[in-house]
Amino acid sequence: QVQLVESGGGLVQAGGSLRLSCEASGRSIGGRTVGWFRQAPGKERDFVAYINWSGATTTYADSVKGRFTVSRDNAKNVVYLEMNSLKPEDTAVYSCALGKGSLSLPALRTLPRNYEYWGQGTQVTVAS
Repeated sequence: QVQLVESGGGLVQAGGSLRLSCEASGRSIGGRTVGWFRQAPGKERDFVAYINWSGATTTYADSVKGRFTVSRDNAKNVVYLEMNSLKPEDTAVYSCALGKGSLSLPALRTLPRNYEYWGQGTQVTVAS
């Protein structure tokens, strides 16, 4: 059984940066795809970023493209989300999850139902 734990969230001023971590325990996630999602109060869970098993392929939501970077360290069993130029609209709970398969088609990567083993999330609040 894999468990994912997110960390690194907090309160930051607009324009600031944060780096989130998604640490896995119980099993190696080196061969698994990983997605980052976020959910603001009263809103649905939205796709943020995807990374394949090797880190060679990434996908981003249009709203974060150019500002966020997803990466992974398979030796440490960790996936990161570097967030720069943060905006108040980035405020949400950020969660990571493992993809159910390779999710080779980009359209599949953005759907929460294609992921499993969700972490509890970490709160990111961006003040204006």
